[in-house]
Amino acid sequence: MGHQTETDSRGWDTGLVPSPAGRTVRPDTRCPVEVALAAISGRWTTLVLRELMHTEHSFGALREKLPEISPKVLTERLHTLRERGLVTQERLPGFPVRTSYALTEAGRSLRPLLVELYRTGEALRDGRPGADS
Repeated sequence: MGHQTETDSRGWDTGLVPSPAGRTVRPDTRCPVEVALAAISGRWTTLVLRELMHTEHSFGALREKLPEISPKVLTERLHTLRERGLVTQERLPGFPVRTSYALTEAGRSLRPLLVELYRTGEALRDGRPGADS
């Protein structure tokens, strides 16, 4: 059974590009797809997001959950995710100073995207047709 595609008067697939923001003829940083891809780009980024998806973690706890990530790369990823508005950082009182990281509402909103990317990746990796099933 084929997928029915609705198009607008110019021929844009309205399921793929429902608004003018995505109707570009070259990559544009304001395109919603490009914005979403930029939010999760970078090696280790999706794994850091995954670990923060259900609860906040300290830097040390993230290192324990992702033992192969270097402290430098984890620091860079957390900094980038904070800049993107996806993660918050809270300094906890006491000595030594501890820092807690948590997803913002925008960060939590990435969950369906990550779930679908996982499902699609599995289907593509396994050579299954219909990655959307």
